[in-house]
Amino acid sequence: MLKGISPLLSPELLKALCEMGHGDELIIADGNFPCESIGKNAVVIRADGHGADAILDAVLDLIPLDRYVEKPAALMQVVEGDTCGTPQIWNNYKDILSKHEPDHHDIEMIERFDFYERAKNAYLIIATGETAIYANVLLKKGVVTI
Repeated sequence: MLKGISPLLSPELLKALCEMGHGDELIIADGNFPCESIGKNAVVIRADGHGADAILDAVLDLIPLDRYVEKPAALMQVVEGDTCGTPQIWNNYKDILSKHEPDHHDIEMIERFDFYERAKNAYLIIATGETAIYANVLLKKGVVTI
């Protein structure tokens, strides 16, 4: 255990976050996301038993979002015709993003298969136990300034 760091973040996850550079992307994936097949070229870290919103909050305690892009976060769009409606968890994400990045937290909406393609280039995929559908979020890491 480390003082001031969420116990949700394993040593392996902390290492991967530290290895990421400016512009690298990570996915916080729900329980249905094909992490291993999409993440063949990524670091895939399991965070089973944890919700995606809790992981998002813990991750954003440690890394900034990229200020050099218009929308440093992205969500997977609901597939046309899907009757699930707007996922409630998106409101949680918006609140968390606003808390950590009050001046720069615009969200891009990406079609499902385009999201998968973009995720193939992510540095890191965090496989959560999130049960909400369409709960995948992509983040572009920014520059850490001290």
